[in-house]
Amino acid sequence: MRLKNKFFWIIAFVAFFLDQITKFWVVQTFSLQQTLPLLPGIFHLTYVTNTGAAFSLLSGKVEWLRWLSLGVSLALIALAWFGPLLNHWEQLGYGLILGGAMGNGIDRFALGYVVDFLDFRLINFPVFNLADVFINIGIICLLIGTFQKTPTSSRRN
Repeated sequence: MRLKNKFFWIIAFVAFFLDQITKFWVVQTFSLQQTLPLLPGIFHLTYVTNTGAAFSLLSGKVEWLRWLSLGVSLALIALAWFGPLLNHWEQLGYGLILGGAMGNGIDRFALGYVVDFLDFRLINFPVFNLADVFINIGIICLLIGTFQKTPTSSRRN
């Protein structure tokens, strides 16, 4: 049996692994609220916890968000496993979203919060993590894919 949507699975695993390893490094290296200015006043690494969704939206809704993360993850796994052969942009987009959803979902179930550390101070943006980045890039990939005219049935990945 050949694995369908192989690129999806690879992307999801890599995104999940990168998210978890960077969070592990931050937790092992920094104290809570500690910051390291890489570009002072512009970009810092700052260890914070977040009980909300991406970029601190829905703060304090961890119970609801943990089940949302699980539901999204299971739906994407079912889509890739049982659904049609996805095109390149769909596999990339859905894979990034799955990796990010699983990364933040694991944090929510295991810790009750998400570890955030990417701190762009130039624009006063909420602190976030790689899972948030992957989810947003995944959405952009899916938007790009909607404008592609490549039929999914003729592609083999």
